[in-house]
Amino acid sequence: MKKTILYMLAASTLVLASCDDMLEKQPRSQFVNNPAFWSNENSVLTYSNTMYENYSGYGYGGNGGWFYFKSLSDDQANPDFDNWTFTSVPNTSSYWNSGFTEIRRCNYMIVGLASSSMPAATRNNFMAIARLNRAWQYYQLVREYGDVQWENYAVLDPADPTVQGERTDRDVVIDSVVADLDYAIANLTAQRGANSWSKDMALAMKSDVCLYEGTYCKYRTEAENGKAPDLNRAANYLRQCVDASEQLMTSGRYKLSANYGDVYNSLDLSQNSEVIFWRNYAKDVQGHSTVDYTTGSTAQRGITKDAVDAFLFRDGKPLATTTLDTDDKATLNANGNYVVTKMLANRDKRLGVIIDSVVCFKDHGWARTPGLAEMTSSTGYTVHKYDNLEMGADNPTLYRNGIGTGYTDAPIYWLAVIYLNDAEAKAELGTITQSDLDATINKLQARAGLPDMTLNPAADPANNQGVSNLLWEIRRVRRCELMTDNWYRYWDLVRWHQLDKLDSGKYPNINLGANLSNVANVSVKVDNGYAVATNATRTWDSRNYFFPVPQTQITLNSKTTQNPGWK
Repeated sequence: MKKTILYMLAASTLVLASCDDMLEKQPRSQFVNNPAFWSNENSVLTYSNTMYENYSGYGYGGNGGWFYFKSLSDDQANPDFDNWTFTSVPNTSSYWNSGFTEIRRCNYMIVGLASSSMPAATRNNFMAIARLNRAWQYYQLVREYGDVQWENYAVLDPADPTVQGERTDRDVVIDSVVADLDYAIANLTAQRGANSWSKDMALAMKSDVCLYEGTYCKYRTEAENGKAPDLNRAANYLRQCVDASEQLMTSGRYKLSANYGDVYNSLDLSQNSEVIFWRNYAKDVQGHSTVDYTTGSTAQRGITKDAVDAFLFRDGKPLATTTLDTDDKATLNANGNYVVTKMLANRDKRLGVIIDSVVCFKDHGWARTPGLAEMTSSTGYTVHKYDNLEMGADNPTLYRNGIGTGYTDAPIYWLAVIYLNDAEAKAELGTITQSDLDATINKLQARAGLPDMTLNPAADPANNQGVSNLLWEIRRVRRCELMTDNWYRYWDLVRWHQLDKLDSGKYPNINLGANLSNVANVSVKVDNGYAVATNATRTWDSRNYFFPVPQTQITLNSKTTQNPGWK
């Protein structure tokens, strides 16, 4: 019932009309914007509920979300090929337009609440919701574009100096983002609430934002990011990440789920002890297509050889140094399917949750649910972690292979992410202790069936990121724990200044998949026995650290400059 009410509110909310771009001279509002509206608690609640839709989760209807579908990474290979998000300067972009549309929605709320006659605590709680969501939108824009105009009030006039001025320095914008989050943490009335705005949700967002900012400012370069490293700024934000993370870790309100897959394939995350904030779905009310796309006949964006090779063996050692059997060839089982059961038995348990043991490729399809469409994958490795065989058991054709009918819940912030953030921030600061590892990383290692990590792990010859053995291993855990999750991998590579690892010419394993050496008359292209996901190639250029500013913005405002390399 709670889910249904939430989505009825979201569906019935007053939709704020907005221009398609920053300078389009059209009315920005079609609702009655007056003190009476902002003094009515139900009206403001309904208005604010639309902001839940900005947390993509598993998507909505036929639209893909931020899990599985954000496959521009070294973890997945799209059979239709993922080139860079932009290869030329667009006239307009939904990334830019939608971000500023939502920022203006938040600013209308902030300005309107100033005239509200609601009790102070109620008014401040709604103000906190608006500032929390403004922070979220600006965080996305800064990751994508770098410098962007900072708007902290409702812009009503296209000639407003804020719109017609220069882009604001991205460091200044992030400082404002964190100020918004601090306000939200101080003023939200709910401490926790997995599907509602809360102090804990704001702390989790701050943990993410501050880790991103701290590492980005440490590793950025003037030549490729337009600004030199700022170690003092980096350390400040890394310390703030630790503080936010540990408020959550020591609160006693959260604990890891017993099983790695529990946060990904639940029909109801409301009782999951690991989840801090989630996007809920309800059968026949609001659904998604993540299960459909990872169970149906559309070729999957398969897991790459590079990703599989990142997983440690059960002895805690990587591929190059393990003494366990490293044979990864798919073998024929009694049912006529090719499987990697033996490989999975020797690896980190998470790998066996992320992918199926059956390898699926052209002319060798396989149905996870008997009687439904057979699956195939660009790499042979299919994504299993989001599926729940109980979902739609009464009508699997409709609910498992139907567009927009899936109803498993999507985590947005959860404890494993906070553990990863805390450990990485402390490692980057140089303050991490064995006790810190035991309180974070090693809880995840234990769940994955791996030995504890120590402060001095052995060198892995695969370390190609120029960081210490310890940071390399912490980054490995993050990659394996969050594989195909919430657009994390792409932005991790950006903040570590490692985006060149998506150049398929230099790193061919990101375009390879399962070892099909044992397959007779294999019908897909192979390279040294490994499935080739696509014949297309992706070449990295330093300009890819930023999205290009839409040309319309530059045309309408001469003070808006283009990002490096996109002129």
